[in-house]
Amino acid sequence: MSELRWHEKLFGGFRKTSDRLGENLTGLFGKAALDDATLDEIEEALIASDLGPATSRRIRERLAGEMFEKGLDERRLREIVAQEIEKVLAPAAKPLEIEAFPRPQVILVIGVNGSGKTTTIAKLAHWLREQDYAVMLVAGDTFRAAAIGQLKVWADRIGIPIISGQEGGDAASLVFEGVKQGTEKGIDVLIVDTAGRLQNKTGLMDELGKIRRVLGRLNPAAPHDVLLVLDATTGQNALSQIEIFKETAGVTGLVMTKLDGTARGGVLVAAAERYGLPVHAIGLGESIDDLKPFDPGEVARAIAGLERIAK
Repeated sequence: MSELRWHEKLFGGFRKTSDRLGENLTGLFGKAALDDATLDEIEEALIASDLGPATSRRIRERLAGEMFEKGLDERRLREIVAQEIEKVLAPAAKPLEIEAFPRPQVILVIGVNGSGKTTTIAKLAHWLREQDYAVMLVAGDTFRAAAIGQLKVWADRIGIPIISGQEGGDAASLVFEGVKQGTEKGIDVLIVDTAGRLQNKTGLMDELGKIRRVLGRLNPAAPHDVLLVLDATTGQNALSQIEIFKETAGVTGLVMTKLDGTARGGVLVAAAERYGLPVHAIGLGESIDDLKPFDPGEVARAIAGLERIAK
């Protein structure tokens, strides 16, 4: 995908958030004095746009120190919103580095069913293949036959090997085989799908614990990454998922998916503000090449709707 096309999709992906921000701020522009009451209204509007209380408070404090000689200008407000959002997001923007030795680098991918986890694994595999890494998949979500089948289709389409078994099989055994074959074949990255059963946290913890023990016998440093895939359309529910998966799985980084224009992408800011976890990538749709590294400046401008205002 060209950079221009990606840029257009990115701003389209955050359209709901930027439009909602504008709607919530309607009636506040043009006010000559930013008194406490007006600042309170702005702060409430920002919180209602899913930006989170801490970021909304930061923006309020920034506005309180600004001089608006002709009243509060919409573009100036959005510029300030973008600048403050970027400050929150910048520390979270960390690329996924493939640097484990000995190889393979093991990446566990977790997330609730329906979050786009399986498709994200395929996109991630394609992305890494484009960087000349040798990639192998493990279909470790053995509780859903559909997940196994979907991942096998993607692996075939991308042209990479996959380790899979039957529905109800032992995920840890598949991971063991994946690391064994990956080591023998000189694979750089082993990406492991896992079951996303939040309704049964004990079962999820037991399974992930078993996978970790198996990995530890083969490579004490593995898993090197535990990526949580979040569905942006769930809004604030994504925060509770981070909370639970941090507790059960030791999340090391985030990937935000389904930023397709219907999502409440402001939750990305709230997640960065509250948890400080690295955001490695974002996905804007269903095509294989729509997963890209997270650019905090561009995302901040998209959330603030600056491109729309500029036209």
